[in-house]
Amino acid sequence: MDFGSGAIDMGLYYELASRWNADAMLSGSETMLTAEEPTTETEPEIYTPPAEFHPLAVPRLVVVDSRGRIRNWNILRSQPFWREVTVLCSHATPQDYLDYLNRRGVPFIVAGRDKVDLRAALEGLNTRFGVQSVRVDSGGILNGALLRAGLVDEVSLLIDPCLVGGTSLRTWFVTPDLTSPEGITRLRLIHCEQVKENVIWLKYEVIRTTHP
Repeated sequence: MDFGSGAIDMGLYYELASRWNADAMLSGSETMLTAEEPTTETEPEIYTPPAEFHPLAVPRLVVVDSRGRIRNWNILRSQPFWREVTVLCSHATPQDYLDYLNRRGVPFIVAGRDKVDLRAALEGLNTRFGVQSVRVDSGGILNGALLRAGLVDEVSLLIDPCLVGGTSLRTWFVTPDLTSPEGITRLRLIHCEQVKENVIWLKYEVIRTTHP
């Protein structure tokens, strides 16, 4: 949760995230639009990777963008934080956006009717690109959708203690409330590490329940 500028040590966050060696980093379009610099109308039609690019050292960037909101993929794919980009779309994604992706050689996967079917899309990533492990770097809406779809295997938590007053509820997983305790996701602690003077890193695995 972000409680204001300077509240989160992003350098520490990405240092720890790099230790996972994930094949892909999954984000929502809202997250990318919030983080991106303003686009320009001079974005090159043809993409040329930078000379210092090391494709095996960083994950693939995967963005859920069913509405076709992001239009600066050549700028995004030139960043050193990921080796390539892939867009997750649905059958409701505008055709002109799919044409735009094709013109720029941006790979995309279509899964789902009205919105992206996350399970089918992740299976497509595995089939087409060999993606086996995915790190989610996004906001509560995508997190919530993944949680309700049963696609969360681990939760990583950085605790940097501070006191915040207020009455607004903040949550990592934005999703409709549960109607019974059966939907509660139980966790098992698998890692605990002090990574800074006051910062604790906790990792939990999701406890899978089997039903007869």
